[in-house]
Amino acid sequence: MRVLGIDPGLRLTGYGLVRVRAGAIEPALIEAGVVKLDAKASVAERLAQLAEDLDGLLETLSPTHVAVEKLFAHYAHPRTAIVMGHARGVILLCAQRRGVAITELGATEVKKSLTGNGHASKEQVQRSVQHQYRLAEPPHPPDVADAIAIATCCARRAAVAAL
Repeated sequence: MRVLGIDPGLRLTGYGLVRVRAGAIEPALIEAGVVKLDAKASVAERLAQLAEDLDGLLETLSPTHVAVEKLFAHYAHPRTAIVMGHARGVILLCAQRRGVAITELGATEVKKSLTGNGHASKEQVQRSVQHQYRLAEPPHPPDVADAIAIATCCARRAAVAAL
């Protein structure tokens, strides 16, 4: 199973691909990175760029699953949720068009899965991902660590269900 975790954004969209072999629970990190979108472009132009870049990733990485965080809206920043909803919509559409299974996970579930704390900070997630995959340094920017964490949580959940 190959799980592509995606942390949506309209400036930076992090991604992380993990693989779990049959009978195993712990995934291996295959690739991670960030899609950088033109901050000066309109929202529509950035969404089109995200769709194009994500289509390329799906073609190249051939995931069996795409995992993305569920939408969360903080009362103090409702606009952020709306903007993230646009990016999530593009991600879900691209995965659906390619026939890739989609899993949506809550942020607290992802954080708890990796750090043991559902309210972990970005830095704690980065350090946990670094430790989990024995990386020389924490993934940067944090969007990459978040994407790897999302993929890891989804892969573990699916691996346990398959046992």
